[in-house]
Amino acid sequence: MPAVSDSHAYRASLLWFPDSHSDRIHFESDGLLVTERGEDGIARIKAIGSYTSLYPQYIRLPLTDWRGRWIAPGFVDTHIHYAQTDVIGSPADGLLPWLNNHTFPQETRFADPSHARAVASFFFDELKRHGVTTALTFATAHSASVDAFFNEAQSRQLRMISGRVLQDRHSPDGLRDRSTAQSLDETEALIQRWHGVDRLGYAITPRFAPTSSEAQLRGAGELAAAYPQTWVQTHVAENADEIRWVAELFPESRSYLGVYESMGLLRERSVYAHCLHLDASDRDLMSERGAAAAVCPTSNLFLDSGLFDFNLAQSHQLKHALASDVGGGTSFSPFHTMHAAYTVARQSLGKTGHSLGAEHVWWLHTAGAAAALGLDGVCGNLNPGCDADFILINPRATPLLARRTAAADSLQAQLFAMVVLGDDRLIEHVVINGR
Repeated sequence: MPAVSDSHAYRASLLWFPDSHSDRIHFESDGLLVTERGEDGIARIKAIGSYTSLYPQYIRLPLTDWRGRWIAPGFVDTHIHYAQTDVIGSPADGLLPWLNNHTFPQETRFADPSHARAVASFFFDELKRHGVTTALTFATAHSASVDAFFNEAQSRQLRMISGRVLQDRHSPDGLRDRSTAQSLDETEALIQRWHGVDRLGYAITPRFAPTSSEAQLRGAGELAAAYPQTWVQTHVAENADEIRWVAELFPESRSYLGVYESMGLLRERSVYAHCLHLDASDRDLMSERGAAAAVCPTSNLFLDSGLFDFNLAQSHQLKHALASDVGGGTSFSPFHTMHAAYTVARQSLGKTGHSLGAEHVWWLHTAGAAAALGLDGVCGNLNPGCDADFILINPRATPLLARRTAAADSLQAQLFAMVVLGDDRLIEHVVINGR
C-alpha cells in the first residue's frame, strides 16, 4: 500500500455514480482518482476522471498504479448485527425461535467488555475482507457493547453507526433492561459520548416493538426529537408471527409501522429493517417521512420471512437499500446480498418477474445505500467530496470469473457476472480514510 501523505493519486479502472440518486453508472477504463486529507483528518476524493486528462494536473503527487484492477466505492450495509457474528448459520424454524434459541443467549455475553472487544475486532476484519466500509449496526442491550464497537471503529478510522439496543420486556435475564428510565439515560449518555466523534454516528435502537414497552418507545422518540442528527434503527413487518404479536400488544395501532409512528420514531434517518409486509398506507407514510427500508434478502430467505417487493417500493417512492442482516443473513458478502436481491425481485412477482439490473443492485449497496442513510455525498461513492473509502476489485479473481468477464461484451455483463459469481476474493485491497 502507498505511504500515507496528504494527497495521493491512484491509476486504475474506475467505477462510480456521477449522480448518487441515480443508478446510472460511469466506468473509466484508464482513470485517475485523487485524494486529499483535510484539516479535520478526513481524506476525501479531490478529483476523478480519465488518466490522460487529469494526470498533468497532479504529476507531482505520489502515484499508485493499479492498472488491470477496478477502483469502486466501498460497500454500505444498512442493517447488520455485530453481536450476532457468532450466530450466523444457526438453524431455526423461523424468526422468533431463532431469536430465543440462538440470538438472545449469544447477546447476553456482551455484558463482558472483553468479549465485546474481541467480537468487534473480528467483525471489522470481516467487513474489510468483504469490502464493506460503512455499516448501520446493532450492538446489544449493554453499554459495554457500544463502547467496544466504537472504540474499535475509531482505532480503524472507520465511518460506522451503532447503538445500544433498547428492550425492557419479553426478553431474557441478561438482556432485559432492569429499568426503562435507566435504558434511556444510558442511551443519551452514549449519544453524547460518541455521536459525531471522528466519523462515528449514533443510532437510537429499539430492538422491535414487542420487546419495548410503550414508555420505552415513547422515550426513544423523545430522544430522536432531541437529537435529530442521530439515526433511528429497528425492525418492522418481518414475519407473520411477529406481526400478530404486535397486533396483540398494540391493539389500538393501525399497523405495525403505526406503533413507531405514534411514538415519534418515523423521520429522516430512520431505517427500518425488512419491511416485507407493509401495506400501501405504510409505504406512503415512510416515503412522506423520509424513512428508509433496509432490505435483507439472504436473511428473509433463510428464515422464510417473505420477499421484499421492489416494484411496490419504487412505485411508492420508498427509499430502500441493501443489507446483510448478519447473523440472520447468511453472508457478510455484498455480492451474495446483491445476488439474493436479484433472485428475490425475480420471484416476488411470480411469472411477471422484475429484473434488477447489475448497476441497480450495485447502487443499492453503495451510493443508494448512503442516500438512504442520509449520507449522500459523504460515503458510498467516488464523487469529489466523498470520503476516501474505496475498494480495489480484481475482476479475474477466480478462474471462472476471469473466463466469464473476459467473454462479456459489455460493462453490464461484467458487473452481472461479478454479482452472481463474486465473493470476498474479488476484493484485493480496501482503502479506509485514504489509507
